[in-house]
Amino acid sequence: MVKALHQLYYDPNIDNKNLAQKWLMQAQVSPQAWQFSWALLSPNKVPEIQYFGASALHIKISRYWNDIPSDQYETLKSQLFNQIACFSSGSKIVLTRLCVALASLALNMMPERWPNAVGDMVKMFQTESSDVDGKARCMALLELLTVLPEEFQTSRLPQYRKGEVRNALAQESSVVFPLLQQLLQTDSPVFISQKALKCFSSWVQLDVPLLDCECLMQASFTSLHNAELFDTAVEALVNAISQPDAQRYVNTLLKLIPQVLQLQEQLRQAVQNGDMETSHGICRIAVALGENHSRALLEQVEHWQTFLALVNMIMFCTGIPGHYPVNETTSSLTLTFWYTLQDDIMSFEAEKQVVYLQVYRPVYFQLVDVLLHKAQFPSDEEYSSWSSDEKEQFRIYRVDISDTLMYVYEMLGAELLSNLYDKLGRLLTDTEQASSWQHIEACLYGFQSIAETNDVNYSDVIPGLIGLIPRINISNVQLADTVMFTIGALAEWLADHPVMINSVLPLVLHALGNAELSISSVSTLKKICRECKYDLPPYAANIVAVSQVMIIQIL
Repeated sequence: MVKALHQLYYDPNIDNKNLAQKWLMQAQVSPQAWQFSWALLSPNKVPEIQYFGASALHIKISRYWNDIPSDQYETLKSQLFNQIACFSSGSKIVLTRLCVALASLALNMMPERWPNAVGDMVKMFQTESSDVDGKARCMALLELLTVLPEEFQTSRLPQYRKGEVRNALAQESSVVFPLLQQLLQTDSPVFISQKALKCFSSWVQLDVPLLDCECLMQASFTSLHNAELFDTAVEALVNAISQPDAQRYVNTLLKLIPQVLQLQEQLRQAVQNGDMETSHGICRIAVALGENHSRALLEQVEHWQTFLALVNMIMFCTGIPGHYPVNETTSSLTLTFWYTLQDDIMSFEAEKQVVYLQVYRPVYFQLVDVLLHKAQFPSDEEYSSWSSDEKEQFRIYRVDISDTLMYVYEMLGAELLSNLYDKLGRLLTDTEQASSWQHIEACLYGFQSIAETNDVNYSDVIPGLIGLIPRINISNVQLADTVMFTIGALAEWLADHPVMINSVLPLVLHALGNAELSISSVSTLKKICRECKYDLPPYAANIVAVSQVMIIQIL
């Protein structure tokens, strides 16, 4: 056994490694595993070998539980407790595997054969031991309590047993939470506080009532001000807020909003200092609360201003300064929230909907401005310094913004197109201050996003837009691409208004001569030819001539 493990870990020959791995996997599930597992945990063995022994125990307990005689349950439990006590000051990876093995044992025995499993675990590790340091015992207990819910989530328990065990575990939270609260409120070392937060994060995923989580959530909010605990506290809060059952506890959700709003100063400081991790974490908490519970919070009409303040905080996160993904990675987290909020508003009966729209239509117009700003390309110099991966992430981000604008159009309708048209008109006619191509491109991109998937034929601003397009000074490939795709998105409208074809077709034919615009120009010409085929005879000779020239150049 030891020879095979040495071969697996240290033999440079890949064939020998594969043979050893195959043999060891068979050994793990053999009846002899009960004997060699304990021997491999011997203190004189290296951690890799001890780890294999602990893993073999877990496999036997989790997958072959029915092979274990019931009169051996208590002995097995006692042996695992002893081994965990031994490894509490030893190798952490071995300790974790032993905790997982004991967790699996507990889940298989609960609730009939081990009714107070968690309480027993706590008592066992709280008992003074001259051999084990108090902090090491505390960390071992927290590790065991953390992996217990995680093991439940991946366990192979039959469905009827899962329900029983879940209920038993949820009741045991009354033992776990006071312990965690005590550890987080006292002056515990950072590593213990961190482990306590991880443990809380693990337990809330068992759908523990949000009401029971209030004190630990308060402790988690406090921990956000400690840089070493920040990430773990964020994870705990997001998991607690996001549990499906949480919407039943509206009063608790309402208490959370002011606590989230109090993070705004910390968020602004993080943005100012370029601290992307902190701004990202705070945004995750705000979005988790808004996205998971927007319907429940919208219905609390007397608290509409509080919820609106949370919505405005999420708007700040959407418009966080800098270009995604180079200067910030936070704004993309918020996009799904805007879909959810809109769906919830539009799902109310007509009378109620009117009231909500009075409040939230201005918010969504502001959102359009923010999204168009975020969709802007950086300067040519900055963009050329980006890696190909960063450019691709930005492209996908813009597609997500496009999808959001398309969805928002369902709420804002014709007024949104008028709004975009007015913006573009101002940008192109402002004689005092020349507009950057990035502003013009983003505004056109908004039009393109809406026109691609929505019927805009009724809109009275499209003729004006078609009239503005030839006035655009196309000095950049990205802008030219967007002009092409916007014309393509309006091909159906051109079919209904053939007199306007001559305004834009020359632009498309001219773009065909630029290899960098081949995809957008060919795609747009194809759409025009398909939608406007009955109105193209006057332009046919020119289209064919330009196309022939392009084909000859390619060949």
